[in-house]
Amino acid sequence: MIRPRKLPIAPVALPAKRKLPLAGDVRAQDGVRPIYAVWEITLACDLACRHCGSRAGKARPDELSTAECLDLVRQMKELGVFEVTLIGGEAYLRDDWVDIIREVRQSGMQCTMTTGGRGLTLERARAAKEAGIQSISISIDGLRESHDMQRGVKGSFDSAMEAFDNLREAKIPVAANTQINKVNLHEIPEVFELLASKKIHGWQFQLTTAMGRAGDETNMLLEPWQVLDVIPMLAALKPKADAAKVRFFPGNNIGYYGPYEAILRAAFPGKHRGSCGAGRSTLGIEADGSIKGCPSLPTESYVGGNVRDAPLKDIWERAAALRFTRDQKVEDLRGFCRTCYYAEECKAGCNWTTHVLLGYIGDNPYCHHRALELKEQGIRETLRKVEDAPGLPFDHGRFEIVREPWAE
Repeated sequence: MIRPRKLPIAPVALPAKRKLPLAGDVRAQDGVRPIYAVWEITLACDLACRHCGSRAGKARPDELSTAECLDLVRQMKELGVFEVTLIGGEAYLRDDWVDIIREVRQSGMQCTMTTGGRGLTLERARAAKEAGIQSISISIDGLRESHDMQRGVKGSFDSAMEAFDNLREAKIPVAANTQINKVNLHEIPEVFELLASKKIHGWQFQLTTAMGRAGDETNMLLEPWQVLDVIPMLAALKPKADAAKVRFFPGNNIGYYGPYEAILRAAFPGKHRGSCGAGRSTLGIEADGSIKGCPSLPTESYVGGNVRDAPLKDIWERAAALRFTRDQKVEDLRGFCRTCYYAEECKAGCNWTTHVLLGYIGDNPYCHHRALELKEQGIRETLRKVEDAPGLPFDHGRFEIVREPWAE
């Protein structure tokens, strides 16, 4: 049973961090370019999801104007971005969302969108199609009852199912994404069957992570040892996905390097994930123009600059907060990850997952290989919360990893 919420459901975000320092030099490793950008174009939302890391609901007080958004599209193109995914909040709640789609497409970049689907009407779907959107992914986090509970609005499941139909009617390719947690773990196979029946072309799944509202409601979070249940379950669904022509797309915090990695990531180079791409291949943008190396990373520690103060290229190349993965070494890792056989290649996997859990990076307990190795020693890892979050968008509390004897 999910406990009641304590903090405000939709707090007002702080004004953007401005005039942040940039390094004077551009090093060879800063010549990497993002191929993928995820852009929160508004923090306004029509849902109240219990696992929302950004605590979305109210628009930021200083969101970019239409003119600033269109100029940012130009800068992304010049930086080398290949695909832009629009998110929120809920992207369609911004009046000029279709204009932004059109500008991205006219600039020659791919444009996709992720949505909760509550208000994705046929009219909106047709407008997105006319502007050039190439795919829209709908978030489905369980069957009707558990989805509505997690999304915080009764009827949100039925609205999402209707959104699938509206996108099909508008001839927009449709995908789906799912968070996996204690609430819906037992439903995931049925959820996949439902989504496959909707003729999706791709399914992305990730673990619910301890950011924002999800970090408040700890009963949702899987214990690290439960990846031993999650990973085999997902691997068993892969042949069904292949048969249904659904692209299997594990999120960045699913893995790593266990016996099913090559099955889950058959479409990836080398059939494994590699280290975190934040600030190397990915770019995150907040609605007020704040720039991060990954859209999921917490604002306080990972915003490197604002496009109102400096060109996007300068922030990408010279902001310390975007350089951290370019400089990360095995010696920077901690705990199990520091001595792991895969340390050089993996570098503790998803830095977002680790930072919002522990307050630092480099020691990721949500690892299949790690859980298997510890089980052989008769040990499993659980979480204990030691500090609450302040209650702001993209915030987090702090947990400790507790090791205990394995109990079947």
